[in-house]
Amino acid sequence: MTSNPYPLGLRLHGRRVVVVGGGAVATRRVPALLDAGADVLLVAPELTPALRARADAGRLHWVPRRFVPEDLDGAWLVQVAIDDPIAAASVSAVAAERRIFCVRADDRTAATAWTPAVTRHGPVTVAVLGGGDPRRAMTVRDAIRDLLAVRLAPDGTAPTRSRPDGATGGPPAGRVALVGAGPGDPELITVKGWRLLTEADVVVADRLVPGLLLDELRPDVELVDASKIPYGPSRAQEEINQILVDRALAGAFVVRLKGGDPYVFGRGGEELLACAAAGVPVTVVPGVTSSIAAPAAAGIPVTHRGVAHEFTVVSGHVAPDSPASLVRWEAMAGLRGTLVILMGLKNLAAITATLIAHGRSPQTPAAVVQEATTGTQRVLRSTLGEVAADLLAADLRPPAVVVVGDVVGALDG
Repeated sequence: MTSNPYPLGLRLHGRRVVVVGGGAVATRRVPALLDAGADVLLVAPELTPALRARADAGRLHWVPRRFVPEDLDGAWLVQVAIDDPIAAASVSAVAAERRIFCVRADDRTAATAWTPAVTRHGPVTVAVLGGGDPRRAMTVRDAIRDLLAVRLAPDGTAPTRSRPDGATGGPPAGRVALVGAGPGDPELITVKGWRLLTEADVVVADRLVPGLLLDELRPDVELVDASKIPYGPSRAQEEINQILVDRALAGAFVVRLKGGDPYVFGRGGEELLACAAAGVPVTVVPGVTSSIAAPAAAGIPVTHRGVAHEFTVVSGHVAPDSPASLVRWEAMAGLRGTLVILMGLKNLAAITATLIAHGRSPQTPAAVVQEATTGTQRVLRSTLGEVAADLLAADLRPPAVVVVGDVVGALDG
């Protein structure tokens, strides 16, 4: 009769964990150990590029050789991530002599510890053991993950909510999350961004965020449409800042949902500073920026070997001849790489004329991508000298991204 394993959560912060092997299994296991704060010693003659990058960054210690018993000195746990059963058995034998729990990728029955199938949902970590059957454990894990995502109340009528700070009982601690919603496709929000959105009490949303994300909010969430706030642009930003601060100080968890990335022309920095001045903690969740995603969705790589080794992202919302412009357009004209212009349709004629006047060829390929990654995406391909006129003829409108450079045709068959 086989006894059931004893489930246990290991607190590995600062404790030595030895991983033997530098292949695919180690590549999968090491990130979770590092996330737990473990002091990872990796013993292997060779590493995968991903593991080598972590070693080069100083996130783990790499010993480029085969395992020796002294490698387990001071270890709390060892993970054998090699498929050679003889070598794996020798490691686990040393671990057993020293009473160190040992996970074995090659033979679960010979291991003294198993790695469960894991799903993480904020502060909640669920680990599933399937009686030695990894497929069973993963199936159960996936079902639990789906249930956590929905988080239905016991009566099935309304979702329950976990505290963003992980505490229990009492009102939630007020805080703000600046979340990038991505370029337009609702599935391009990050997993963390989506999770925080489902936990929010208040959502302050830009006009460019995917509508389907807002459709998935709980019925009791307060939705503030930031695009409808009155006054001029400066006053509107002050009002948004105040809403974030006031709601958070009242104990709400506020998600500021912004199109693209919060820090790419999204005024996320101003909002963070306003919250910090009021003592409100802020979490920043990067988003997929349209400066890269829009060209990609149109089949245009912003860099390509032998074509462009650089790309520059600029805002075109201020005309080149305006005293308020911070862009050195003459320098942009001299670049050989890709130029990506956001919020530039209104001033596109002036921008293209300025680039040409400072030496950029009017025959340089150019493209405009409207409403990228959505079902209404439109793509216009032209040249730097003609794109402004072609834009008007095609009646393309914001939101749109302009791409200038030879990469526009790099993937054309």
